[in-house]
Amino acid sequence: MNYQIELRHLHYFRILAEELHFRKAAERLYISQPGLTRQIKQMEEIYKTALFERGKRYVKLTQAGEFLKQEVELIFNQLTNIQQQIEKIGEGKITNLKLGFIGSAVQTILPELLAKLKAKQPLIDVTLNELSNEIQIEMLLKNELDFGFVRMDNFPSKIQSYPILTENFALVVPKGHPFKDKKKINLMDFKEESFILFSKQYSTSYYDLVMSIFRDHEFEPKVALRTVNALSIFNLVSQGLGIAIVPSSLKNGYNTDVDFMELTNIPQRTTLHLAWNQNNRNPGIQLFINILKEIIK
Repeated sequence: MNYQIELRHLHYFRILAEELHFRKAAERLYISQPGLTRQIKQMEEIYKTALFERGKRYVKLTQAGEFLKQEVELIFNQLTNIQQQIEKIGEGKITNLKLGFIGSAVQTILPELLAKLKAKQPLIDVTLNELSNEIQIEMLLKNELDFGFVRMDNFPSKIQSYPILTENFALVVPKGHPFKDKKKINLMDFKEESFILFSKQYSTSYYDLVMSIFRDHEFEPKVALRTVNALSIFNLVSQGLGIAIVPSSLKNGYNTDVDFMELTNIPQRTTLHLAWNQNNRNPGIQLFINILKEIIK
């Protein structure tokens, strides 16, 4: 049989891979169940391998099917991006940029970067999403984001990064804390305190970096709470539920009832990076990077 893979095949495969049930997938696709079965069989004949395992009461992806599912997701994400870019060009706009960021990016470079971007390209569309580091990387790999502002040390091979700011950590304590005015801060003085930390969901590498601070001081912190949101940390600290360790730049831009004590006598530093997928062909990618480099210089 002289079949060729067409977009409809991939669409049918995608829905079946999500449902893992021929009847439910056929209903979503508004086709008959035998028709869907034929389309999947055609694909398997073209690829010369099974994409699904079928049993009396189950359907599951084979190893080849798992691989194809990931690739198909990328294909359809790219098709969506193409449609969006064409629509923007048709409206006379250069492009649409989807940005992910963590809170500290807003307190450092992001506002200036967006202002300069809009000054150079007033018609550019920008979508902002505050997301954890890990989720940003996942979305960059799928081309669901164009850029991410993240705090990480190691990046997947497809992700390129550019360091923006390396800074100290700071202790966050409630107003009136007895150690607030100490000239020399020793973390050992706080070993009996409860700590409120960014969780591993924020960034595994960032979490490990913070925990290394405690290891250097040879004590295990009493972790009262974990969260991925800076404002939540500050509000919890202000209520006396614990103290926190955060990047120093977070002391800017938040109106909270806490004090910051910069930890300048420890070796650990944290770096904010701009990250993007090297295979992303959005026409605004290089423009955005060039503006960032101008600001940093």
